[in-house]
This record gives sequence, C-alpha cells and structure tokens, in this order.
Amino acid sequence: MNFNFSNAQERRYESAYRFALDVLDRDAQTRIAQRGLNLELWHQAAAYGFTLGPLSSQFGGEEMGALDTALMIEALGKGSRDLGLSFSLCAHLCACVIPLSRFGSDALKAQYLEPLVTGKLIAANAATEAEAGSDIYAMSSTAQPCDGGYRLNGKKIFITNAPIADLFVVYAKTNPDHGFMGVSAFLIEKGAPGLHIGETIPKDCLSNCPWGELTFHDLFVPETHRIGMPGAGGAIFHDSMIWEKGCLSALFVGVMERLLDTTLAYAKRRQQFGKPVGQFQSVSNRIIEMKLRLEQCRLMLYRGCWRHDQGQDAELDIAMSKLLISEYAVQSALDAIQTFGGAAMEQELGLVRELLNVIPSRIFSGTNDIQKEIMARKLGLRGGRG
Repeated sequence: MNFNFSNAQERRYESAYRFALDVLDRDAQTRIAQRGLNLELWHQAAAYGFTLGPLSSQFGGEEMGALDTALMIEALGKGSRDLGLSFSLCAHLCACVIPLSRFGSDALKAQYLEPLVTGKLIAANAATEAEAGSDIYAMSSTAQPCDGGYRLNGKKIFITNAPIADLFVVYAKTNPDHGFMGVSAFLIEKGAPGLHIGETIPKDCLSNCPWGELTFHDLFVPETHRIGMPGAGGAIFHDSMIWEKGCLSALFVGVMERLLDTTLAYAKRRQQFGKPVGQFQSVSNRIIEMKLRLEQCRLMLYRGCWRHDQGQDAELDIAMSKLLISEYAVQSALDAIQTFGGAAMEQELGLVRELLNVIPSRIFSGTNDIQKEIMARKLGLRGGRG
C-alpha cells in the first residue's frame, strides 16, 4: 500500500483549497444568512474546475478518477464555509454530468457536455418523489413510448438546483412491470412544453442551495434525449450513486478538517482558570476524537475511491464511508460547539449553521438506514437490491 499522493495530486488539492478559501469563502456568512446562491460565484467555481471531474478532455474535462475527484471536492469543503454553493456544484457534477458522460449518446455528449463542464449550463437530477425516496424504484412518474419518443407525466420533489437549472436528468418508468429494469433516464431542457418548475422551497439546512419541485404534464421527450438504452435507468442511477456517495461525501471530510482546525486553534487561545482550555483533559479528549474521526473517514473514503478506480466492486466500501463520514461529521460539529461554549452561538462564527449543514449528509444519496441495508446485502444477509 502506498499512502503518498503524487506531486500533481498535492498541487491540485492545494490549488483547489486556495481558490475555495480566497474566492468562494469570501463573504460566505453574509450570503448564507441571506439564503442566496451567488450564481456568479457558481460560474467562477465551475470555470476554475470544480465541475470537470472524470470527464474526457474531449469535452474539457481532466479525466480524473474517483479518488482525484474526491480530493478536489474535499478541498472545496475545507476551504469554503458556503456549503450550499458547494453542494449545488457537487450535485451538478456527480448526479448529472457524470452519468451523462458515462451513458449518454455521442450526440447528447457533443451537444451538452462542454457547456455543462464549463458551467455555462446548470443541471439537476430528478429522481425523488413523494412515495419514492429510499424506495426509488417505487416512482410513479411514467414515460410512455410514442411516435419518435416518449410522453412524460409525473412529479418530482426535493430536487437540488431545480429553480436555477437549465437541464434535468429525469428518471421515469418506461415499463412499470419490469421493476428495476423498467426505469429509463432522460435529458430534458428547461422550457420544454409540459415542464413546470416550482418556486424555491425554503429549508433550514444548506439554506442557500436552491431546491424545488418539477411537474411533467404530457411532456414530449425525443428518443434522442434518452440517456442509455430503454430500461437502463436503474443501472445508470445506481452507478451515479456510487460517484455521488463517494465524491460528494468528500465535501464533508473537508468540513470535518475545517472544524478540527477551528476548534484546535480556539482551544489553544481560550483561557479559563489561568490556562488554555485545551489543557483540560475533557477538552483535549474531545479534540482527539475529532482528529480520529477525520482520519478514519479519510482512510475509508480513499480506499473506496481507489478500489472504484481499479475497476473493483467498491459498493460496500462507498456505503461504509458515506455512513461513517455523515455520522462523524455531525458528531464533530457538536464537539466543536461544545468546545466553543457560548461563543458557538455567534452567527458570524457559524458553528450552529455548520451543524445544520452537515445533518443532511445522513439523508441524501440514500439514508444511512439504506446504507446499512446495502452493507447487509453485500455481506449476504439480504436478498435483492438494498
């Protein structure tokens, strides 16, 4: 095992961290308090390279593997407190751009990938429904085959980027009797007749990352805008979740390191009873636990991404790392608040908001309960798909 990063990886990480800190973190707390996504910064971040990932150089990408992509996203989480902006970028890349690049036709890739990679277009993934969250294949949206394409009807909820998106990766049933094999994926443009985009729905966490609802009323989708083969939507969704759970979770590894650095610095300078609070065992033990959690998460995430890059089955590793990172990120945010005490309540410091922003990591990309079901299946304790 070689735990050393190459010079190129270290340079990329440091460059991404400096950009996130110097550009994206500037006035972050003001933007977050106003619950507004700064589209100019979104486009700057995309132009810098946060939406390039593993895409082919033919479309402006850098052909990075899962590990390199995760490292870059980790740097984003460490450098910028604007997690809403970061989450929006990662959802665009992991759940939309990557599946289109891996499964889209040559014509779709030629038309859309370059503007998606450079950030000229923003994408949203539309899978979740009111009765189809963890049980995603219980979706009721249908795409009925018709002359030259499909007629799409249904409603999607909790769609990140929906209010600002130019393109939508939409999953719908094309053959309801075939279960997992009866779902197909489609690429739909904003403004398509029959597509209604709801208003931004306020939320308490990741509050400046817009999300909303989509409704489809007899929307015609040309057959050329189907992603992959008919019935391949389940496999496409499953593949994109490997990338999303792995690489998007890296964002919260970066947050954990930022919380550790902030808490450690405070514990060294904050004086009580004539000495820094970090010299009290209860405080130092808390910070040591934060460090241990960070390193455990890194090792598990990096191993899962490395295995995926080697072409191995990394589903178990990715599920374990997603669960571990999300649970530990919440606990580290709580420990940071406990160490700062009353000062943690200051809005400008933003520690309470950090806690709120890491809580969704236990829910998105499959809840942690679902990750345990995946683990049980991979260990032979369950049948079928978890």
